[in-house]
Amino acid sequence: MNRVSSSVYRGAILTASLALIFVAGCKKKPPVAPTPPAQPVTQPPSKPTVSIQASPTSINKGQSTTLSWTSTDATQLTIAPDVGAVNAQGSTTVSPADSTTYTITASGPGGSADSSVRVTVTAPPPPVVQEQAPDWDKLFLENVRDAYFDFNKADIRTDARQALGQTADFLRKYPQMKVTIEGHCDERGSTEYNIALGDRRASAVKNYLVQLGIAADRMTTVSYGKEKPFCTESNEECWQRNRVGHFVRVP
Repeated sequence: MNRVSSSVYRGAILTASLALIFVAGCKKKPPVAPTPPAQPVTQPPSKPTVSIQASPTSINKGQSTTLSWTSTDATQLTIAPDVGAVNAQGSTTVSPADSTTYTITASGPGGSADSSVRVTVTAPPPPVVQEQAPDWDKLFLENVRDAYFDFNKADIRTDARQALGQTADFLRKYPQMKVTIEGHCDERGSTEYNIALGDRRASAVKNYLVQLGIAADRMTTVSYGKEKPFCTESNEECWQRNRVGHFVRVP
């Protein structure tokens, strides 16, 4: 009887052990797959930036200006026109002959960028020419004509009208000029008579010019009669030279 019980007891224990093993085996979790390593995140390259300035931006022809620039993320920079390749930042002096737009182009792995500046070139003002004062004496001699008279006369002759017309044109052109009209006579006749005749001749010349539009206050008269002859020979040719209304410029 005891032998049977022992066998049954051992069988029960074996059965229970097998059951525990079976249950433990059923509850075992499947193995977890390993996590793949994280891939590094690659940032795209930055786009270049660039700027350019000129100092000054306006110059006269023949002068110079300074270009200066800065950039980021660029591997190659060029400035056009005429400058060419440059460093990432710097400055250079240019002397454009005409108004010019300078453009800097920056390029790199992230693309390209550009910037421009305008330099205005103006022509310098013409040099100031110092106006020379006219040679009044030369102009006077070239343009003023005396009036000649007949013997013992103070009438304005035809040739004297033409001469005085040219003189009036000159005086109108130069309104700042004033003159003295001298009345002269030849050697014949008394001193007193010729002083009076010379006065009439000077007055006749002045009055004729007034009629041509020359202001009276620009002209004074004086008579020298026969006292200041232009020619001293006693013949008609010489006497005619002395019968004159003669102009003298007032300084």
